[in-house]
Amino acid sequence: MQPSAFVPTGILVVDQERLFFESVYGREILAEIDRRTDALAAENREIEAELVAEERELTERRSAMQAKAFRELAEAFDAKVHDLRQAQDAKVRDVTRLREEARQRFFGEAGEVLTQIVRERGAVVLMDRRSVLAAVPESDITDIAVARINAELGQGGADPEARAPGGRPLSPDASTSGRPGFDAPSPADTEAPASGG
Repeated sequence: MQPSAFVPTGILVVDQERLFFESVYGREILAEIDRRTDALAAENREIEAELVAEERELTERRSAMQAKAFRELAEAFDAKVHDLRQAQDAKVRDVTRLREEARQRFFGEAGEVLTQIVRERGAVVLMDRRSVLAAVPESDITDIAVARINAELGQGGADPEARAPGGRPLSPDASTSGRPGFDAPSPADTEAPASGG
């Protein structure tokens, strides 16, 4: 059996994180995420302030109310807080998912550009820089790829909100908790003093 002929292959490397963080398209996505994160954080602060004020008002009314009436109001307030937390948590999960979708779309579109560079250089494999133990500097095409992505994709060619399926807004960094920062009174803590009458 004849040994197979040796076919030289070229391997190039690229830093995927730099592609995303240094390209115009990637920076635009990140900027939009930051804007959405700030908006959600502001919304959370507003909700928290409103609930704290409502809790304070409820506490002030406690001494003048019958135990049963106060308990009903406190339980309704507790349910409201729970619902709001659920809603804000859902927003955080949604924007976190959308962030990942936008990132995937970026690399999907950038992949076409990278393939062109690989072919132009006569290579057959492109690897992530982080997966390579050692490589000569000439094999790293990150700078070239960033410049080419900027030239061919620009800001992505679409409204930032259109970068996610369904036109949903992009956003937030997962560090936004979405939880109002206070503890609502629980039914166990809402027993009013017994009426003197």
